Amino acid sequence: MAINLELPKKLRFAQNQAHQVGAQIFRPISRKYDKAEHAYPVELDTMAAMVEGLEASGAQDVAGAKGGRGDDAGAASDNSLLVANKNGGNMMSLMNTMEVSWGDVGLMLTIPYQGLGNAAIAAVSTDEQLERFGKVWASMAITEPSFGSDSAAVTTTATRDGDEWVLNGEKIFVTAGERCTHVVVWASVDKSLGRAAIKSFVVPRDAPGLTVARLEHKLGIKASDTAVILLENCRIPYDNILGSPEVNVEKGFAGVMQTFDNTRPLVAGMSVGVARAALEELRALLSEAGIEIDYDAPAYTQSAAAAEFIRLEADWEAAYLLTLKATWMADNKQPNSLQASEAKAKAGRMGSDVTLKAVELAGALGYSERTLLEKWGRDSKILDIFEGTQQIQQLIVARRILGLSSAELK
Repeated sequence: MAINLELPKKLRFAQNQAHQVGAQIFRPISRKYDKAEHAYPVELDTMAAMVEGLEASGAQDVAGAKGGRGDDAGAASDNSLLVANKNGGNMMSLMNTMEVSWGDVGLMLTIPYQGLGNAAIAAVSTDEQLERFGKVWASMAITEPSFGSDSAAVTTTATRDGDEWVLNGEKIFVTAGERCTHVVVWASVDKSLGRAAIKSFVVPRDAPGLTVARLEHKLGIKASDTAVILLENCRIPYDNILGSPEVNVEKGFAGVMQTFDNTRPLVAGMSVGVARAALEELRALLSEAGIEIDYDAPAYTQSAAAAEFIRLEADWEAAYLLTLKATWMADNKQPNSLQASEAKAKAGRMGSDVTLKAVELAGALGYSERTLLEKWGRDSKILDIFEGTQQIQQLIVARRILGLSSAELK
Protein backbone atom coordinates (compact mmCIF):
# COMPACT_ATOMS: atom_id res chain seq x y z
CA MET A 1 0.00 0.00 0.00
CA ALA A 2 1.36 3.42 -0.96
CA ILE A 3 1.39 6.12 1.71
CA ASN A 4 1.37 9.73 0.57
CA LEU A 5 3.24 11.88 3.11
CA GLU A 6 2.63 15.15 1.27
CA LEU A 7 0.66 17.57 3.42
CA PRO A 8 -2.83 18.46 2.14
CA LYS A 9 -3.45 22.04 1.04
CA LYS A 10 -5.22 23.03 4.27
CA LEU A 11 -2.29 21.90 6.39
CA ARG A 12 0.28 23.52 4.11
CA PHE A 13 -1.54 26.82 4.56
CA ALA A 14 -1.50 26.43 8.35
CA GLN A 15 2.14 25.37 8.31
CA ASN A 16 3.20 28.39 6.28
CA GLN A 17 1.22 30.75 8.46
CA ALA A 18 2.72 29.33 11.65
CA HIS A 19 6.20 29.49 10.10
CA GLN A 20 5.71 33.20 9.47
CA VAL A 21 4.82 33.66 13.13
CA GLY A 22 7.99 31.81 14.12
CA ALA A 23 10.15 33.76 11.69
CA GLN A 24 8.65 37.24 11.96
CA ILE A 25 7.45 37.42 15.58
CA PHE A 26 9.35 34.84 17.65
CA ARG A 27 12.88 34.72 16.24
CA PRO A 28 13.51 38.48 16.52
CA ILE A 29 12.62 38.50 20.25
CA SER A 30 13.98 35.06 21.13
CA ARG A 31 17.21 36.22 22.78
CA LYS A 32 15.48 39.17 24.43
CA TYR A 33 13.17 37.00 26.52
CA ASP A 34 15.81 34.36 27.11
CA LYS A 35 17.69 37.05 29.01
CA ALA A 36 14.59 38.59 30.62
CA GLU A 37 13.26 35.52 32.44
CA HIS A 38 9.72 35.89 33.80
CA ALA A 39 9.09 39.09 31.79
CA TYR A 40 5.81 38.79 29.93
CA PRO A 41 6.33 38.84 26.14
CA VAL A 42 3.89 41.61 25.22
CA GLU A 43 4.37 40.77 21.54
CA LEU A 44 2.31 37.63 22.16
CA ASP A 45 -0.83 39.71 22.61
CA THR A 46 -0.73 40.28 18.86
CA MET A 47 -0.39 36.55 18.38
CA ALA A 48 -3.39 35.89 20.63
CA ALA A 49 -5.51 38.35 18.67
CA MET A 50 -4.56 36.66 15.41
CA VAL A 51 -5.42 33.22 16.79
CA GLU A 52 -8.81 34.46 17.99
CA GLY A 53 -9.51 35.92 14.57
CA LEU A 54 -8.65 32.67 12.83
CA GLU A 55 -10.91 30.69 15.14
CA ALA A 56 -13.77 33.12 14.67
CA SER A 57 -13.45 32.97 10.89
CA GLY A 58 -13.18 29.18 10.87
CA ALA A 59 -10.07 29.48 8.71
CA GLN A 60 -8.05 27.34 11.05
CA ASP A 61 -8.31 24.87 13.92
CA VAL A 62 -5.64 26.13 16.29
CA ALA A 63 -4.08 24.30 19.19
CA GLY A 64 -6.66 25.23 21.76
CA ALA A 65 -9.36 23.22 23.45
CA LYS A 66 -10.93 22.23 20.13
CA GLY A 67 -7.84 20.38 18.95
CA GLY A 68 -8.53 16.70 18.52
CA ARG A 69 -12.31 16.88 18.68
CA GLY A 70 -14.72 17.80 15.93
CA ASP A 71 -16.78 15.70 13.59
CA ASP A 72 -16.21 11.97 13.79
CA ALA A 73 -17.32 11.50 10.20
CA GLY A 74 -14.51 10.01 8.23
CA ALA A 75 -12.77 8.64 11.28
CA ALA A 76 -11.04 5.38 10.53
CA SER A 77 -12.45 2.26 12.13
CA ASP A 78 -9.40 0.21 11.24
CA ASN A 79 -5.79 0.74 10.23
CA SER A 80 -6.46 1.26 6.53
CA LEU A 81 -5.60 4.69 5.20
CA LEU A 82 -7.72 3.83 2.16
CA VAL A 83 -10.92 3.46 4.18
CA ALA A 84 -10.85 6.97 5.58
CA ASN A 85 -8.31 9.65 6.24
CA LYS A 86 -8.93 12.62 8.47
CA ASN A 87 -6.52 15.42 9.28
CA GLY A 88 -8.25 17.31 12.05
CA GLY A 89 -7.51 19.41 15.10
CA ASN A 90 -4.56 17.34 16.32
CA MET A 91 -2.72 17.50 12.99
CA MET A 92 -3.42 21.21 12.63
CA SER A 93 -2.11 21.76 16.15
CA LEU A 94 1.00 19.73 15.36
CA MET A 95 1.79 21.80 12.26
CA ASN A 96 1.42 24.99 14.28
CA THR A 97 3.50 23.61 17.13
CA MET A 98 6.42 22.47 14.99
CA GLU A 99 6.69 25.71 13.04
CA VAL A 100 6.24 28.07 15.98
CA SER A 101 8.72 26.02 18.05
CA TRP A 102 11.16 26.40 15.16
CA GLY A 103 10.93 30.11 16.05
CA ASP A 104 11.15 29.75 19.83
CA VAL A 105 9.76 26.94 21.94
CA GLY A 106 9.72 28.99 25.17
CA LEU A 107 7.56 31.62 23.53
CA MET A 108 5.42 28.89 21.99
CA LEU A 109 4.67 27.57 25.48
CA THR A 110 3.42 30.94 26.60
CA ILE A 111 1.07 31.81 23.72
CA PRO A 112 -2.16 33.04 25.36
CA TYR A 113 -5.08 30.59 25.30
CA GLN A 114 -2.97 27.76 23.88
CA GLY A 115 -1.79 25.97 27.06
CA LEU A 116 -1.30 22.24 27.50
CA GLY A 117 -4.34 22.27 29.77
CA ASN A 118 -6.41 23.11 26.70
CA ALA A 119 -5.44 19.76 25.21
CA ALA A 120 -6.59 18.09 28.44
CA ILE A 121 -9.94 19.84 28.15
CA ALA A 122 -10.23 18.62 24.56
CA ALA A 123 -9.40 15.06 25.55
CA VAL A 124 -11.83 14.43 28.41
CA SER A 125 -14.41 17.23 28.66
CA THR A 126 -18.09 16.89 27.90
CA ASP A 127 -19.57 18.93 25.04
CA GLU A 128 -21.06 21.35 27.57
CA GLN A 129 -17.69 21.80 29.26
CA LEU A 130 -15.97 22.33 25.93
CA GLU A 131 -18.42 25.12 25.24
CA ARG A 132 -17.71 26.71 28.63
CA PHE A 133 -13.95 26.27 28.64
CA GLY A 134 -13.22 26.56 24.93
CA LYS A 135 -11.92 30.12 25.26
CA VAL A 136 -9.82 29.81 28.41
CA TRP A 137 -6.03 29.73 28.71
CA ALA A 138 -5.45 26.52 30.66
CA SER A 139 -2.17 25.33 32.12
CA MET A 140 -1.64 21.77 33.39
CA ALA A 141 -0.89 20.97 37.04
CA ILE A 142 0.10 17.35 37.63
CA THR A 143 3.55 17.11 39.26
CA GLU A 144 3.93 17.43 43.05
CA PRO A 145 6.94 17.66 45.39
CA SER A 146 6.55 13.96 46.27
CA PHE A 147 6.52 12.63 42.69
CA GLY A 148 7.45 13.42 39.13
CA SER A 149 6.94 10.66 36.58
CA ASP A 150 4.54 8.49 38.59
CA SER A 151 1.34 10.38 37.84
CA ALA A 152 -0.66 7.85 39.85
CA ALA A 153 1.00 9.10 43.05
CA VAL A 154 -1.14 12.25 43.19
CA THR A 155 -1.71 13.40 46.79
CA THR A 156 -3.75 16.53 46.03
CA THR A 157 -7.33 15.90 47.14
CA ALA A 158 -10.73 17.04 45.88
CA THR A 159 -13.56 16.69 48.41
CA ARG A 160 -17.18 17.29 47.49
CA ASP A 161 -19.03 19.83 49.62
CA GLY A 162 -22.54 20.31 48.29
CA ASP A 163 -22.35 21.99 44.90
CA GLU A 164 -18.61 22.53 45.15
CA TRP A 165 -15.30 20.72 45.19
CA VAL A 166 -12.71 21.68 47.80
CA LEU A 167 -9.13 21.16 46.60
CA ASN A 168 -6.03 20.91 48.78
CA GLY A 169 -2.45 20.25 47.70
CA GLU A 170 0.70 21.62 46.10
CA LYS A 171 1.62 21.50 42.41
CA ILE A 172 5.06 22.23 40.99
CA PHE A 173 6.51 22.90 37.51
CA VAL A 174 3.23 24.30 36.19
CA THR A 175 3.93 25.73 32.74
CA ALA A 176 2.28 29.17 32.30
CA GLY A 177 0.98 28.79 35.85
CA GLU A 178 1.08 32.51 36.58
CA ARG A 179 -0.10 33.86 33.23
CA CYS A 180 -2.95 31.43 32.51
CA THR A 181 -6.62 32.10 33.21
CA HIS A 182 -7.35 28.52 34.38
CA VAL A 183 -5.41 25.52 35.70
CA VAL A 184 -6.28 21.89 34.97
CA VAL A 185 -5.48 20.20 38.29
CA TRP A 186 -5.12 16.46 38.85
CA ALA A 187 -6.52 15.42 42.23
CA SER A 188 -7.91 12.34 43.97
CA VAL A 189 -11.56 12.21 44.95
CA ASP A 190 -11.01 9.11 47.13
CA LYS A 191 -7.49 7.98 48.07
CA SER A 192 -8.76 4.58 49.21
CA LEU A 193 -9.67 3.74 45.59
CA GLY A 194 -6.16 4.36 44.25
CA ARG A 195 -5.39 5.67 40.79
CA ALA A 196 -8.97 5.13 39.53
CA ALA A 197 -10.08 8.03 41.74
CA ILE A 198 -7.73 10.56 40.13
CA LYS A 199 -9.69 13.16 38.19
CA SER A 200 -8.89 16.43 36.48
CA PHE A 201 -10.51 19.71 37.51
CA VAL A 202 -10.66 23.10 35.79
CA VAL A 203 -9.72 25.69 38.42
CA PRO A 204 -9.97 29.42 37.65
CA ARG A 205 -6.62 31.08 38.22
CA ASP A 206 -8.30 33.68 40.51
CA ALA A 207 -10.24 31.11 42.55
CA PRO A 208 -10.09 31.75 46.34
CA GLY A 209 -7.50 29.43 47.86
CA LEU A 210 -5.27 29.21 44.77
CA THR A 211 -1.96 31.05 45.04
CA VAL A 212 1.27 31.10 43.07
CA ALA A 213 4.01 30.49 45.63
CA ARG A 214 6.98 31.18 43.34
CA LEU A 215 8.33 31.05 39.81
CA GLU A 216 11.21 28.73 38.94
CA HIS A 217 14.53 29.85 37.44
CA LYS A 218 15.39 27.37 34.69
CA LEU A 219 18.09 26.14 32.32
CA GLY A 220 15.98 26.83 29.22
CA ILE A 221 12.55 27.93 27.94
CA LYS A 222 13.05 31.04 30.07
CA ALA A 223 10.35 32.94 28.19
CA SER A 224 7.81 30.53 29.68
CA ASP A 225 6.85 31.00 33.34
CA THR A 226 7.01 27.83 35.45
CA ALA A 227 5.11 28.11 38.70
CA VAL A 228 4.55 26.44 42.06
CA ILE A 229 0.83 26.52 42.87
CA LEU A 230 -0.73 26.06 46.31
CA LEU A 231 -4.34 24.91 46.75
CA GLU A 232 -5.63 25.64 50.25
CA ASN A 233 -9.34 24.91 50.66
CA CYS A 234 -9.77 26.07 47.08
CA ARG A 235 -13.43 25.94 46.09
CA ILE A 236 -14.69 25.43 42.55
CA PRO A 237 -18.13 24.55 41.11
CA TYR A 238 -19.05 20.86 41.13
CA ASP A 239 -19.36 20.69 37.33
CA ASN A 240 -15.76 21.86 36.87
CA ILE A 241 -14.63 18.23 37.11
CA LEU A 242 -13.69 17.13 33.60
CA GLY A 243 -15.70 14.20 32.29
CA SER A 244 -17.64 11.95 34.63
CA PRO A 245 -17.35 12.36 38.43
CA GLU A 246 -17.99 8.64 38.89
CA VAL A 247 -15.03 6.47 39.89
CA ASN A 248 -14.77 3.46 37.59
CA VAL A 249 -12.34 1.04 39.22
CA GLU A 250 -12.38 -1.23 36.16
CA LYS A 251 -11.47 1.59 33.81
CA GLY A 252 -8.88 2.75 36.29
CA PHE A 253 -6.57 5.59 35.35
CA ALA A 254 -7.43 5.57 31.65
CA GLY A 255 -9.65 8.64 31.68
CA VAL A 256 -7.14 11.26 32.77
CA MET A 257 -4.24 9.46 31.08
CA GLN A 258 -6.06 9.91 27.76
CA THR A 259 -4.85 13.51 27.96
CA PHE A 260 -1.30 12.38 27.21
CA ASP A 261 -2.36 10.67 23.98
CA ASN A 262 -3.06 14.18 22.66
CA THR A 263 -0.29 16.16 24.35
CA ARG A 264 2.72 13.85 23.94
CA PRO A 265 2.72 14.10 20.12
CA LEU A 266 2.55 17.88 20.51
CA VAL A 267 5.61 17.88 22.78
CA ALA A 268 7.33 15.63 20.26
CA GLY A 269 6.43 18.26 17.66
CA MET A 270 8.11 20.95 19.77
CA SER A 271 11.30 18.90 19.77
CA VAL A 272 11.05 18.33 16.01
CA GLY A 273 10.71 22.09 15.48
CA VAL A 274 13.66 23.07 17.66
CA ALA A 275 15.88 20.37 16.16
CA ARG A 276 15.05 21.48 12.64
CA ALA A 277 16.07 25.02 13.53
CA ALA A 278 19.43 23.71 14.79
CA LEU A 279 19.98 21.57 11.69
CA GLU A 280 19.28 24.48 9.37
CA GLU A 281 21.67 26.76 11.26
CA LEU A 282 24.35 24.07 11.39
CA ARG A 283 24.07 23.36 7.69
CA ALA A 284 24.53 27.05 6.89
CA LEU A 285 27.62 27.21 9.10
CA LEU A 286 29.11 24.06 7.57
CA SER A 287 28.49 25.44 4.09
CA GLU A 288 30.25 28.69 5.00
CA ALA A 289 33.20 26.60 6.18
CA GLY A 290 33.33 24.85 2.81
CA ILE A 291 31.82 21.58 4.03
CA GLU A 292 29.15 20.28 1.65
CA ILE A 293 26.77 17.37 2.29
CA ASP A 294 26.50 14.94 -0.63
CA TYR A 295 23.45 12.68 -0.37
CA ASP A 296 24.54 10.67 -3.38
CA ALA A 297 27.82 9.59 -1.79
CA PRO A 298 28.23 7.15 1.16
CA ALA A 299 28.63 8.94 4.47
CA TYR A 300 31.98 7.24 5.16
CA THR A 301 33.48 8.89 2.05
CA GLN A 302 32.69 12.39 3.35
CA SER A 303 34.18 14.52 6.09
CA ALA A 304 33.37 13.63 9.69
CA ALA A 305 31.20 16.74 10.04
CA ALA A 306 29.20 15.93 6.90
CA ALA A 307 28.74 12.30 7.94
CA GLU A 308 27.54 13.37 11.38
CA PHE A 309 25.11 15.85 9.84
CA ILE A 310 23.60 13.09 7.69
CA ARG A 311 23.15 10.92 10.80
CA LEU A 312 21.47 13.74 12.70
CA GLU A 313 19.16 14.53 9.81
CA ALA A 314 18.12 10.89 9.47
CA ASP A 315 17.37 10.74 13.20
CA TRP A 316 15.27 13.89 12.84
CA GLU A 317 13.32 12.37 9.96
CA ALA A 318 12.49 9.28 12.01
CA ALA A 319 11.18 11.40 14.90
CA TYR A 320 9.14 13.54 12.51
CA LEU A 321 7.46 10.52 10.91
CA LEU A 322 6.66 8.90 14.27
CA THR A 323 5.11 12.16 15.42
CA LEU A 324 2.98 12.41 12.28
CA LYS A 325 1.76 8.84 12.77
CA ALA A 326 0.76 9.31 16.41
CA THR A 327 -1.06 12.55 15.56
CA TRP A 328 -2.86 11.09 12.55
CA MET A 329 -4.07 8.20 14.70
CA ALA A 330 -5.47 10.62 17.28
CA ASP A 331 -7.40 12.48 14.58
CA ASN A 332 -8.75 9.21 13.20
CA LYS A 333 -9.88 7.95 16.62
CA GLN A 334 -7.41 5.08 16.69
CA PRO A 335 -5.85 4.10 20.04
CA ASN A 336 -2.43 5.78 19.94
CA SER A 337 -1.00 5.44 23.45
CA LEU A 338 1.90 3.30 22.18
CA GLN A 339 2.61 5.58 19.22
CA ALA A 340 2.33 8.75 21.32
CA SER A 341 4.97 7.42 23.71
CA GLU A 342 7.16 6.23 20.83
CA ALA A 343 7.03 9.67 19.25
CA LYS A 344 7.70 11.46 22.54
CA ALA A 345 10.62 9.16 23.42
CA LYS A 346 12.22 9.35 19.99
CA ALA A 347 11.74 13.08 19.47
CA GLY A 348 12.82 14.02 22.99
CA ARG A 349 16.07 12.11 22.73
CA MET A 350 16.65 13.26 19.15
CA GLY A 351 16.10 16.91 20.08
CA SER A 352 18.78 16.90 22.75
CA ASP A 353 21.20 14.95 20.56
CA VAL A 354 20.74 17.17 17.49
CA THR A 355 20.91 20.52 19.27
CA LEU A 356 23.93 19.65 21.42
CA LYS A 357 25.77 18.08 18.47
CA ALA A 358 25.07 21.25 16.52
CA VAL A 359 26.71 23.26 19.30
CA GLU A 360 29.67 20.87 19.23
CA LEU A 361 30.13 20.89 15.46
CA ALA A 362 29.87 24.68 15.32
CA GLY A 363 32.70 24.94 17.85
CA ALA A 364 33.26 28.27 19.61
CA LEU A 365 30.55 29.89 17.51
CA GLY A 366 28.02 27.29 18.67
CA TYR A 367 28.93 27.84 22.32
CA SER A 368 28.71 31.62 22.06
CA GLU A 369 25.59 33.77 21.98
CA ARG A 370 26.34 34.95 18.45
CA THR A 371 23.88 32.32 17.22
CA LEU A 372 20.88 30.70 18.92
CA LEU A 373 22.46 27.24 18.88
CA GLU A 374 23.40 27.21 22.56
CA LYS A 375 19.92 28.45 23.49
CA TRP A 376 18.28 25.68 21.49
CA GLY A 377 20.54 23.17 23.25
CA ARG A 378 19.26 24.45 26.61
CA ASP A 379 15.63 24.68 25.51
CA SER A 380 15.48 21.18 24.04
CA LYS A 381 16.34 19.34 27.25
CA ILE A 382 12.99 19.97 28.89
CA LEU A 383 11.23 18.37 25.92
CA ASP A 384 12.78 15.04 26.90
CA ILE A 385 11.55 15.48 30.49
CA PHE A 386 8.08 17.01 30.80
CA GLU A 387 4.89 15.22 29.75
CA GLY A 388 6.66 12.01 30.81
CA THR A 389 10.42 11.49 30.87
CA GLN A 390 12.43 9.49 28.33
CA GLN A 391 12.59 6.60 30.77
CA ILE A 392 8.84 6.60 31.41
CA GLN A 393 8.09 6.64 27.68
CA GLN A 394 10.33 3.63 27.11
CA LEU A 395 8.61 1.86 30.00
CA ILE A 396 5.19 2.52 28.48
CA VAL A 397 6.36 1.29 25.07
CA ALA A 398 7.75 -1.89 26.64
CA ARG A 399 4.49 -2.55 28.50
CA ARG A 400 2.41 -2.09 25.34
CA ILE A 401 4.62 -4.31 23.21
CA LEU A 402 4.98 -7.06 25.83
CA GLY A 403 1.36 -6.87 26.94
CA LEU A 404 2.26 -6.28 30.58
CA SER A 405 0.55 -4.11 33.17
CA SER A 406 2.22 -1.37 35.22
CA ALA A 407 2.25 -3.78 38.18
CA GLU A 408 4.00 -6.45 36.11
CA LEU A 409 6.64 -4.16 34.60
CA LYS A 410 7.92 -1.32 36.74
